[in-house]
Amino acid sequence: MRDTDLRPPAPAALLADWIRLEQTPGVGGATVRKLLAEFASPQRIFDAGYRALCDHVPAPLARALSEPAAPAILRQVDLTMNWLAQSGNHLLTVHDAAYPPALANIPDPPALLYLKGWPELLAAPMLAIVGSRNASLQGRTNAEVFAQALSCAGLTIVSGLALGIDACAHLGALAGPSSTVAVIGTGVDTVYPARNHALAHRIAEEGCIVSEYALGTPPLSANFPRRNRIISGLAAGVLVVEAAARSGSLITAQVAAAQGRDVFAIPGSIHSSLSKGCHKLIKEGAKLVESAADVLEELRMSPLATMAIAAPAAATSRAGQAVLDAMGYEPAEPDALAVHCATAPGQLSLVLLELELAGHVERLPGGLFQRIER
Repeated sequence: MRDTDLRPPAPAALLADWIRLEQTPGVGGATVRKLLAEFASPQRIFDAGYRALCDHVPAPLARALSEPAAPAILRQVDLTMNWLAQSGNHLLTVHDAAYPPALANIPDPPALLYLKGWPELLAAPMLAIVGSRNASLQGRTNAEVFAQALSCAGLTIVSGLALGIDACAHLGALAGPSSTVAVIGTGVDTVYPARNHALAHRIAEEGCIVSEYALGTPPLSANFPRRNRIISGLAAGVLVVEAAARSGSLITAQVAAAQGRDVFAIPGSIHSSLSKGCHKLIKEGAKLVESAADVLEELRMSPLATMAIAAPAAATSRAGQAVLDAMGYEPAEPDALAVHCATAPGQLSLVLLELELAGHVERLPGGLFQRIER
């Protein structure tokens, strides 16, 4: 069993300095990185004095950093410390050994990560799954099926807790053994959108919710595109399931490519507006995938995921064996199999994917499946 009371290595006093630094007006990510490169720690920044700080930041900011913290900042520190005292809540600094190495190596890693749930998931190999908020039924099914299969293969699924594809990816990952990480654009004490409240609660219990934003941060529109760099930065690659031509998911894919991550896209109908974004990515070099096996094959060559990915298990579940018995050795059409096995089409898709990953069936042109003789 995992330890819900795992604490980050930084002592409370040092964490307070990190929070104070980030909460000082005028201090952004670039300023934090610049000051840490010069002074090594927040404590040394505050101890440096006005004149030394003036060599690196504008005079008004140097004065704010060299004077006692304002009451509003102290209230935020107290709020955060009280939150950290509750089980399952964590705060990682970019200097902590537990900070995800993949994320630390992007050009602009967040100095602080607020976590709710299981922080050790951030050390697991991850794949991001993103897509349209207004997804089609097929897109939502694809997201859930792919996420569950990839979770079964050893990949933790990271997404953004949005409606549509994100939510389905989280649900599929929770159905597998490797769980899920939700990167959000608010404080971790705020659930947005409200319709995902139950899902967020489940992720906090079984996975991990991550934010770079301080407690109490509301859903500001500018924060959501910015959090996308964390989604891709945590992952070995990004799979775009469904996206319109101007979808925000394309931002995540573009950031992922700039970070050196693999980008995957599921194709769709040329007549569907929700396929336009995926087709654009494929034209630009994203890897076209038709199954979770396609993603796994590519990621096994990735240095960010090589240690992660387990070979598919050869064992067959009871449901899988029932489908194998029903299909015989002739090409089978999924709808007919669903009727024969009295199984819902969505559940059958999961079983067929399990059998395909285990090497028991192969996918044929026209959407047919055929059992492989062993």
